[in-house]
Formats: sequence, structure tokens, C-alpha cells
Amino acid sequence: MKFFVDTADIADIKEMADTGLLDGVTTNPSLIAKSGRDFMEVTKEICDLVDGPVSAEVVALDHETMMKEAETLRKIADNVCIKVPLTIDGLKTCKKLTADGTQVNVTLCFSANQALLAAKAGATFVSPFVGRHDDNGFDGMELIADIRRIYDNYDFGTEILVASIRNPVHVLQSARIGADVATMPPAVIKGLFKHVLTDKGIEGFVADWEKTGQTIPTS
Repeated sequence: MKFFVDTADIADIKEMADTGLLDGVTTNPSLIAKSGRDFMEVTKEICDLVDGPVSAEVVALDHETMMKEAETLRKIADNVCIKVPLTIDGLKTCKKLTADGTQVNVTLCFSANQALLAAKAGATFVSPFVGRHDDNGFDGMELIADIRRIYDNYDFGTEILVASIRNPVHVLQSARIGADVATMPPAVIKGLFKHVLTDKGIEGFVADWEKTGQTIPTS
């Protein structure tokens, strides 16, 4: 499963990229606003930091303006992935962009029927929001399982990009189901490293090593 980080914070992206685990980045207007920086500038900087797809979202709601915004965004870098909403105009834009080789991430997916439409429109990625789905009394992981089953039934090439991930359990469940990508806040990625027995093991090894009075030469 690919790991994307869901942030527009350059320092966090650099830190994640240095682990060698980062396959891409997702951003949205809310994350850009939180960064307090110029949209085009921060998107270009992110694209320079990672080799994988960087989702940059259009803000228009009509197809014609979406296409104009997408034309501007995809000039930023070759690895820009245009993010569009799961609406009729969004899917019209998706179809037109993917037809000429542009990567498209169809976002704000909350049903398997919507995911089916995105795949038929040629989406590179579809982003079902599991956390928000859970918040509204539904089972986010059941949604992922349904989409996986449908895509496998018809051999769709659209990748399932699990979004709105809140905790490491969401990541584990997504991997079990066979999702293609998980996009996570930096804190969730860091949480994947944590285990009480790992911490206890390190503490024990350090304590035992200190008793030897030895050091390992570093120069």
C-alpha cells in the first residue's frame, strides 16, 4: 500500500520524505489556508520535494472554470495530480483531463456508487473519506471494502485512496481490505511506529549497554 501524507506543511513533508516511506502528497484548500502561504508557491515546493503524485485541488464548481484552473495547476510540475470533487462537473473534468494523460484524484467520495462513477470517468484515484463517514453514523471501512469488491469485479484501474484517516487502525484495516493508497496526517504516520513493547525493548537495551561502560566509535 502506498503512503501519502495529507498536509501542506513543508517541514512535515521533508521529515516524512526522509523516512523513505512517502509515495505522494495530498493537499486541499483547507490545508493550504492553514499553511498561510501562497497556493502556487507551496504546491511547487511540495512537488520539488517528492517524486510521486501531489494532489492540488481546483476550487471552481463548474466544468469550464475547473478546466482553466487545472490548466494552470498542471503547469506547476509534471507530478501534479488534479483534484476534483465528485460532482457531475467534476467527473466531466476528470474525463477530459485523464484523456490527455493528466492524473486526477476525485475527492469527497462517500458511497460505492460514487466510486463506481469516478472509475467510469477514468479517475486515477478516488478518495473515500472514512473518518467523516464514521462521524455520520456509517462504517467507513465497509465503504472501502465495497469499493474494492466493485473495482475488482470490473478490473477498474482507478486506485482507492483512503482519506480522512484518523488513526493507525484505519491504516491497518485499509491494508487488510486491499486499498491502494492511504493518505494520512503526519501524526498518524508517526503513530504507526509506536508500540509499547518496542519502547520497553529500547529502554532495556540502553540500560544494559550503559552497564558495560563501552562506546561504539563514531569517528
